[in-house]
Amino acid sequence: MGGVMSKRPTSTTDAPRANRARQVAELLPDVGRAAFRKFGFVQSSIVSRWGEIVGEKLSRVSTPESIRFPVGRKQDGILTLTVRGAHAPMMQHITPEIVERVNRFFGYVAVERVVIRQGEVAVRPERRAPPSLKVVPVELGNSLKTIADPELKAVLEALAAGVAATRGVPQVK
Repeated sequence: MGGVMSKRPTSTTDAPRANRARQVAELLPDVGRAAFRKFGFVQSSIVSRWGEIVGEKLSRVSTPESIRFPVGRKQDGILTLTVRGAHAPMMQHITPEIVERVNRFFGYVAVERVVIRQGEVAVRPERRAPPSLKVVPVELGNSLKTIADPELKAVLEALAAGVAATRGVPQVK
């Protein structure tokens, strides 16, 4: 047989394999991050939260296309927006406010100016919170009925139902 067998050293602190089987959910943030960086987005959340940044009315007629930064910097960038037809002149007038809102979202001066490009904006489907499956405990009264945001209301109702379902002191296992 004359062959030499090499044996890999083993230890109790072996690092996990780099090319191990992973869940798809574990891979998706990296895939999305790479795609957004390729097209100029440092944070992909500006696309998904555009309605919160500029308001629902403006998000229906505009969408962020890219942010281009000067070489070697991550501030004072140029935000390119795609704006539907006749809304472009109106958006041009409020660009200082858009710059302020985007920079507030990032938490620093990420955008210095805005470039507007006319084009078609894809209609985004309206996001709806999932219906509440559990009945809100009577002890809470009408306190949750005044909350306007349906997603927040659903989360608070689920939390209230979970708290109401527990008995005694919580146990950590």
